[in-house]
Amino acid sequence: MEKGLIQVYTGNGKGKTTAALGLALRAVGHGLKVLVIQFLKGNICYGEIESQKRLFPYLTIKQTGREMFVSKKNPDPVDVKLVQEGFALAKEAIAKEEYDIVILDEINVAIDYGLISLTDFLHVLDTKPSKVELILTGRNARPEVMDRADLVTEMVERKHYYKDGVTARRGIEI
Repeated sequence: MEKGLIQVYTGNGKGKTTAALGLALRAVGHGLKVLVIQFLKGNICYGEIESQKRLFPYLTIKQTGREMFVSKKNPDPVDVKLVQEGFALAKEAIAKEEYDIVILDEINVAIDYGLISLTDFLHVLDTKPSKVELILTGRNARPEVMDRADLVTEMVERKHYYKDGVTARRGIEI
């Protein structure tokens, strides 16, 4: 790509990760290399993990979390360590320009929870190589992040079947 942009998918509605993965699939179809780092997610066999097996080396997905939810007020040190390892991986991959697109899934949540310093993250955005496209997902994107983005999409929940007791379905939510 001649110029990589910064895209943000945020809001309380469903579809942020799905939109980013759809973009990844489109990019792979055109021969671009995509890295997805999933913050605060791990040990669940999401469908995208299975897909990467078929699409490697064009699509690489790294999970940097555990299966359980992270406490915003009192995060476990293990969760802090895993997020920091993921952030180090992200910074290295972006700086080395190994991938055309880097998707930082749930990065906004990691920042909102204080697991990644906003200042440190803004430095990554401000020093991003010009040819790397960054996709940032997760609720509660900070205004400073959205100000630096070239595209911001906010998913708004109007209705959700979870409220009717429908749980996560294989192939749809996982």
